[in-house]
Amino acid sequence: MTAYSDIGVDTSGHIGTIEIRRPPNNFFDRDLIQQIAEAAEAFDRDPAIRAVVLMAQGKNFCAGADFANRPDTGAASEQGGLKKHLYKEGIRLFRTRKPIVAAVQGAAIGGGLGLALTADFRVTCPEARFSANFTRLGFHPGFGLTVTLPRLVGPQKAALLFYTGRRVAGDEAVAMGMADVLVPLEAVREGAMQFATEIAQSSPLGVVATRETLRRGLADAVEATTERELVEQDWLRATADFKEGVKAMAERRLPDFKGR
Repeated sequence: MTAYSDIGVDTSGHIGTIEIRRPPNNFFDRDLIQQIAEAAEAFDRDPAIRAVVLMAQGKNFCAGADFANRPDTGAASEQGGLKKHLYKEGIRLFRTRKPIVAAVQGAAIGGGLGLALTADFRVTCPEARFSANFTRLGFHPGFGLTVTLPRLVGPQKAALLFYTGRRVAGDEAVAMGMADVLVPLEAVREGAMQFATEIAQSSPLGVVATRETLRRGLADAVEATTERELVEQDWLRATADFKEGVKAMAERRLPDFKGR
């Protein structure tokens, strides 16, 4: 089995597990998403694995990018003449073939929400917090959220979440359709494993074929929209409002945006 630096990978019967190991906030970057994608693709190649659980150590599922310390997270960089950014790795997750259940025990914020929505289903708890907080940072949504969030909650609720950056608790997330199963905090992992086990009891060929039909075009749509998301993020990253948004977040106060 491949050795990974930031995730743990294991199997239990027909279930593969991927555990993010950057507690307590599990901030992401290109390396982390690349490792998750590689593990998911390895499970795709394993005929014994029928479903995958994506989980995380610590208090939060994924609190997004650590902009306070790494404001360039997600920026495109030239490698071998090609632009490489973490969304390219995220698209790999959308192209996987087997169902993924995310166990969201705490915050899924910004790009962390985007990561949670790469999964087919989310098991969560009342203590969890879901937020597309990009505009509160003076930023543009990323990680394909402008495709995946409206797909789950509808365009009107997605616009509300994008424009306000509102935090939604786990029970409200389930009611909105952003998450699927609500359990007590201490039962999130077990609940995700039970959900994945139920999927694994169905015909593996039938599930893969049905998933392909249901998600047809999704990865292509995400790939197209992340290119636009990145363009918008790149110019917004250079604004005074972005600097103020990141500073306000670090200081736990409302930002004082100037529109420049």
